Amino acid sequence: MSEERSLNFIEQIIEDDIANGVNDGRVLTRFPPEPNGYLHIGHAKSIVLNFGLAQKYNGKTNLRFDDTNPVTEDTEYVDSIKEDIRWLGFEWDKELYASDYFDQMYEFAVELIKKGLAYVEDATSEQIAASKGTPTTPGTPTPARSRSVEENLDLFERMRKGEFKDGEKTLRAKIDLASPNMHMRDPIMYRIKHAHHHRTGDKWCIYPMYDFAHGQSDSIENITHSVCTLEFIPHRPLYDWFIKELEIFPSHQYEFARLNLNYTVMSKRKLKQLVAENYVSGWDDPRMPTISGLRRRGYTAASIRGLCERVGVQKRDNMIDVGLLEFCIREELNRTANRVMAVLDPVKLVITNYPEGQVEEMTAENNPEDASAGSRTLHFSNTLYIEREDFMEEPPKKFFRLGPGLHVRLKNAYIIKGESVEKDADGNITTIYATYLPESKSGGDHSGMTVKGTIHWVSAAHAATAEVRVYDRLFKSENPNAEEGDFKDFINPDSLQVIKEAYVEPGLLKAQPGDRFQFMRKGYFTVDPDSTAEKVVFNRTVTLKDAWAKVNK
Repeated sequence: MSEERSLNFIEQIIEDDIANGVNDGRVLTRFPPEPNGYLHIGHAKSIVLNFGLAQKYNGKTNLRFDDTNPVTEDTEYVDSIKEDIRWLGFEWDKELYASDYFDQMYEFAVELIKKGLAYVEDATSEQIAASKGTPTTPGTPTPARSRSVEENLDLFERMRKGEFKDGEKTLRAKIDLASPNMHMRDPIMYRIKHAHHHRTGDKWCIYPMYDFAHGQSDSIENITHSVCTLEFIPHRPLYDWFIKELEIFPSHQYEFARLNLNYTVMSKRKLKQLVAENYVSGWDDPRMPTISGLRRRGYTAASIRGLCERVGVQKRDNMIDVGLLEFCIREELNRTANRVMAVLDPVKLVITNYPEGQVEEMTAENNPEDASAGSRTLHFSNTLYIEREDFMEEPPKKFFRLGPGLHVRLKNAYIIKGESVEKDADGNITTIYATYLPESKSGGDHSGMTVKGTIHWVSAAHAATAEVRVYDRLFKSENPNAEEGDFKDFINPDSLQVIKEAYVEPGLLKAQPGDRFQFMRKGYFTVDPDSTAEKVVFNRTVTLKDAWAKVNK
């Protein structure tokens, strides 16, 4: 954002470090996603922060995949993560993987065993949890804690060779079973997983835990500022302990508040459920909070970066209103999106006194916010489509659209007067009949008449057919995570409405996936990748105004 702002607390730390010559003034951050799902908008905040800090202080950022769990990881996720980061406008210095360091981490573990600071455990995960005690009562040592260094070295080597089954053994750090921090009560460093790894294949059957792999990876890369979210505050003493005992480069961890949005969920586990159980069409469903879903819905990288800057970097978690994200994209698209006319719920309008067969060309401004956007030509004829909601047979007072005896202006065209209607056997209006004022043409109106309403339209003979997907918020609950019961019970049943036959200006047939438009009076829409040469598909990005602002107020 252009206006001056005060430094956030991490920027202040970095500036103090630079001033004091810490790490010779060098700044190296990292973004360390686990490749077990698609990135969501919460990750976007971390990306913007880590890459932004490096850019501001003439540093660099590594992209390091935390690929220590072969069961859940896939190259599909690796590829999607790289695409999302680049789309957000950032480029990393080095592409690295925790698996690059598996040999080094193994040696680190051996070193800790030799120092008497790690041991091979026989107990199950349940037994380990029980032996750790509670936050107010100390843990009790298992028999394995007193094993000799030699026995531990032998067992750990046998773990590596695959002599034991999954869960049969673990490697634990030997720290303090009475620590008030439960993470320091002999945490697990390695577990056995006989699973194929997407990069190392079947070389390993033991894999380091996050708490052991993360700090050591930071240290190996000489990361100066390891920025993560607040839930890792209790993990920081363990992060520091491993680095101290291994006597390696002293990377340091700093924590900030994650981005939480209302009306959505951002747990990867829950997002996976939505995909696997077909509540959404995939990770890039436009209702998903994933970066790929937001991109497909029509959000821009600038609007997401703008949200992250507006939210700022805080030390306390809070809930951000999704309306702020919608404001960011509205603000951008109002400046940049061309205006077009699209009729989503069409009813036929026949202008009875306009010459049948005559076609008139009207000039329309593409974007009143951008003079350089130019203009386009619209074709006008005696048969049009208008929105069904723009006509009422028995209109109430202050209804400034079309009805019997009511006048309204057709955008960029003429003033018309409603006359009569034709209905089908069920009483539904099929055709509206109107007359026009020939002297009321836009840009040269000599009718002397002033009307309060203007409606949009498309010529029936020239209109193109389009599919329009009207997306809304995926959840009807402001905080589905806090609701009792299954979070999926609070999915909004009206989060998607598919309009198979909307009518749009014919020029939109040339629109390409990703192109964005304002459908006059309807909202902002983008072209979906499902579009073909024969049929264009539009996704609604956002309404023109916040339709949820007064809900539940």
